[in-house]
Amino acid sequence: MELTILQTLILGIVQGITEWIPISSSAAIVLILSNFYQITSTEILVRTALFFHMGTFLAALVYFRKDVVELIKNLFNYKYTDQTQKRTIRFLFISTVVSGIVGIVLIKTLYSFEDVITLTGKTISFAVGVLLLFTALIQLKIRQGGIKRERNLKMNDGIFLGLMQGIAVLPGISRSGITVSTLLLKKFDDTTALRLSFLMSLPIVLIGNIVLNLEDFVFSTTGLYGILAAFVFGLLTIHTLMKLSKKINFGWFIFIFAILMMASVLI
Repeated sequence: MELTILQTLILGIVQGITEWIPISSSAAIVLILSNFYQITSTEILVRTALFFHMGTFLAALVYFRKDVVELIKNLFNYKYTDQTQKRTIRFLFISTVVSGIVGIVLIKTLYSFEDVITLTGKTISFAVGVLLLFTALIQLKIRQGGIKRERNLKMNDGIFLGLMQGIAVLPGISRSGITVSTLLLKKFDDTTALRLSFLMSLPIVLIGNIVLNLEDFVFSTTGLYGILAAFVFGLLTIHTLMKLSKKINFGWFIFIFAILMMASVLI
């Protein structure tokens, strides 16, 4: 099904706003596609959700431009880089590799479900609801962060956070929610947790689109409208919503929303 300009604009706006709060932007995209646009193909749902992440990828790239430029400079001057930056670079590299491996395995598993299950808007809503429950429980477990910063990063942090980010390929598991929560539970401070979470998203979103979407990637005007909407709304809301997500625990909101999604199957 070819999406209209209005449909892609709606999806882009939703992506731009929901990316920065721990409610799973992929879940929002998938729910709209399956329930309002009648798209139920697992492959199309996953690839479309990932496609719209390119808009917020560009927004995060602009917002964190100083961090990104510094990391790139240090990467090419790695031998003379201080230990804190080396730890950050190693963390991002390890987490990206682990995320990629876990993500590919889960995506292939999702694709195989279509051979044994007939997918409809209701069944997809139920499945997303179950995964949102997991996101809600993670959010409700959040406690105040500790005092650890980038200089305290270890190899096992990269492996564990990569695993968490890889799981977030499942629509309903909030990538930002699960990674920030994990960093807080590992006693990193709030600012460091948010910064590392969004820096982690940059390479995996870019690589994911190259791997999954490049073969059939044609820059249609319609698709570009969606990316542009995600970029603009993402850039306009990133600062406010990141601050909001630090002050508000979205766990109960996500929990109630998840229950409603699962109950919708009975209607």
